[in-house]
Amino acid sequence: MFDMSTIEIQVMDNGPYLVKGPADLKDGAGTSYEASDKNVIALCRCGGSSNKPYCDGTHTSNGFSGDERVA
Repeated sequence: MFDMSTIEIQVMDNGPYLVKGPADLKDGAGTSYEASDKNVIALCRCGGSSNKPYCDGTHTSNGFSGDERVA
């Protein structure tokens, strides 16, 4: 296992979630994705990626709008 305090999740304006740090990525059934060797993972937030759960840049052409701020 790893220290979860070293993981950061950043919501990009009109773009993906960036997961920074040593994270294990699993789906709803608990199946792991090959991502634990990467330092940054970009996860799709617009729903249009053809490489889900990863971002493939589709948000730039499908009109996705998401610029939430922490309240």
